[in-house]
Amino acid sequence: MEKCLKRKAPLEPGGSAPTRGVSTGESSDTPRRVDVDDLPWDPSDRPGILTYDPDQRDEIRRLYWLRGPCQPRDHVFPTKMIGSTPRRFVPTWFDEFRWVEYSVKTDKAYCLCCYLFGEDDSQYGCDAFVTGGFSNWSGKERLSLHVGEGNSFHNRAQRKCEAMLQQIEREKNESKMRLNASIDVCRLLLKFGLPFRGPTESEMFMNQGLLVDWLKFLSEANETVRKVILHNGINQLTNPKIQKDIANCFAEAVVKSIVDEIGDDVFGLLVDESSDISKKKQMIVVLRHVDARGFVKDSLVGLLHLTKTTSKTLKCGIDALFAKLGLSLKQVRGQSYDGSSNMLDEFKGLKTLVLQDNLSAYYIHCFAQQLQLVVVAVAKVHPGVWKFFKMLSMVCNVVNGFCNRKEMVRESYKLRVQEAIGKGEKETGTTLNQELFHTQEGDTCWGSHHRSIVILINLFPDVVRWLEWILDQGDGPNSSQAFDILSYFQTFDFVFYLHLMLEILVVTNLLSKSLQKEDQNISEAGCLIEGTKWLLQGFIQSGFKNLLQKVESFCDLHNIPMLDMAEEYVNPIRTRQRTNITNRHHFECDVFHHVIRLQFQEFNDRFSKISTELIKNMAALSPRASFSEFNKASLVKLCEFYPYDFDEMDRVNISGELDLYYNDVHQHESFANLNSIDELARVMVETDKHLTYSLVYRLLKLALVLPIAKTSVDGCFSPIKLVKSYLCNQMEGEFLNVAVLCAVEKEAFRNVTNDDVLNHFQKMRPHQEDL
Repeated sequence: MEKCLKRKAPLEPGGSAPTRGVSTGESSDTPRRVDVDDLPWDPSDRPGILTYDPDQRDEIRRLYWLRGPCQPRDHVFPTKMIGSTPRRFVPTWFDEFRWVEYSVKTDKAYCLCCYLFGEDDSQYGCDAFVTGGFSNWSGKERLSLHVGEGNSFHNRAQRKCEAMLQQIEREKNESKMRLNASIDVCRLLLKFGLPFRGPTESEMFMNQGLLVDWLKFLSEANETVRKVILHNGINQLTNPKIQKDIANCFAEAVVKSIVDEIGDDVFGLLVDESSDISKKKQMIVVLRHVDARGFVKDSLVGLLHLTKTTSKTLKCGIDALFAKLGLSLKQVRGQSYDGSSNMLDEFKGLKTLVLQDNLSAYYIHCFAQQLQLVVVAVAKVHPGVWKFFKMLSMVCNVVNGFCNRKEMVRESYKLRVQEAIGKGEKETGTTLNQELFHTQEGDTCWGSHHRSIVILINLFPDVVRWLEWILDQGDGPNSSQAFDILSYFQTFDFVFYLHLMLEILVVTNLLSKSLQKEDQNISEAGCLIEGTKWLLQGFIQSGFKNLLQKVESFCDLHNIPMLDMAEEYVNPIRTRQRTNITNRHHFECDVFHHVIRLQFQEFNDRFSKISTELIKNMAALSPRASFSEFNKASLVKLCEFYPYDFDEMDRVNISGELDLYYNDVHQHESFANLNSIDELARVMVETDKHLTYSLVYRLLKLALVLPIAKTSVDGCFSPIKLVKSYLCNQMEGEFLNVAVLCAVEKEAFRNVTNDDVLNHFQKMRPHQEDL
């Protein structure tokens, strides 16, 4: 019937308005496709519903119906003379007749229901609300007359709209149930760091991936869910891109909760780097902040993969991350980086670049990072030390490679101890002569390098005997490794580096253990830092003689050739070239002094005068022993380090506030048994003292965001290894960042609701209906 109608050209401007709902124009009869996001809002601008492509009509009807009638309630409706009486559209008609639409452009009323479905009715076109628009404002009864009786074309159109609404609600509920099922499965997989996809998601294969398998499990366990997911759903929501979008929604919600918690407050910046299972460098960015309850949190906010690892590239990566999160480097009040990585120089450059942007971003050695790893990493700059630790690692690998080898060494040591006891060379008693065994060099958090060296010295005869046995067996690669190790063991270089590194690790061991204590004593740490520097300085000046005596004693005991210190040193790389220096000069100046000075320089960089003074002044906040370390002068001086946080008036006022604060908390029973400043912050919030003494609490937060207490930054790499496993070694980029974020930030991840994910998912995919 539509094809048989003769279309009329629209009138030129100045003529009467075109009839709404009637197909106009002399263009092609082919229905047109349009961008549904650009549908006109004013009723007078809408073309007839049948002019749209048949595949789009239902979608357009849905969009208009969900959008609702055009009812500009705040519009100033114009008045016109009808007869001798001024009349205008009355806004209360919108409430009385919900279907009424008003066109601001033409000052006419229309019917939404009849526009959407009126053209399907044989009586269509006989009403002003459908065609040219209604503007007789003196005849309100025409509105009721348009509705008519129960079977009028308006009521039939309205029933179609209501049926469409019911269908929309049913499909919406099914879509929401389908999406919630996928969200629940994604939540489970992200929580435990499990892979989403299998080798293929084809139905020809049994293993279609954990996400599809868990959806099948849900369908078997819940009849209602089974009707709407997988093959029973219009959109299965199992596409890899959909999976990544849902996972990204979780990560966005987690990061948003962290950033919202920080707000405009200050925080500390912690950066660490490591290689994942595919040998790609990953940089972890953790923010240390204090939440509203006074709890100190180390929150992972990003995992960055950088192809270039220069200090400028690292800085650009952090700037880009902060810009994305809406944070600023001006909020940083402390920074710390991994000092034991291969990027030591790059991190030092990054520290300088951050300080250029913010002078209050003081660098403090992260107490959670193992100081002994830093000591070893710095010493490895010297090629002789690097070779020593390479051979030490080889020994540990060979010994620990097979259980029977370890047992042979243990049994040999046991027999040797029994023989020494029989000769009276060793004493007996509780905790004496305990069983020793080799640990993997660098594999624990508590002095593995130090322990490995001590054990090697004690088990040296047994290890040599066992290596000789391996060499006699002629066991292929093992025999070759044993030969290399034995050859190195018989050199003076090995003995010298063995005892040199033992002495250095002994000097720094106490400080390393103290910094990693859970119950951190800031004052004690400050004293140990200065004491360790003093010992290193003394070791440089007078330690070589004692070290040489220990080396000579070890060589005599184990029949290792001793070098004549007065002879000319022979460079093992250029044996024919004269060096014109003695062995003593080489080992004392080129090795001993060089390695110790590297350590001393690193300690001065890591524990600078400013950072050491910060730690000392910070100790005055400690609540230990009823605030016995409280020092008003130190805390006032501490304020001077933070000009952005304490202006001149604050520095004057805090003096009196500190007196009142000390007098209050010293007598308050809630503060009686506190041992750390993080406990102090929590109790201050619980007792509302953080409001009473706001300047003191501000100073306390500045101390807490510095990495002086044990942090979780090192623990972020365990989830990386869990998530990016051998079977999932292709995971990278944003999806790896998402998976690690959800695996690390468990508390924030647990607080993300399905509605949070659903809302964010719809913002990512705006073409989806509003659920």
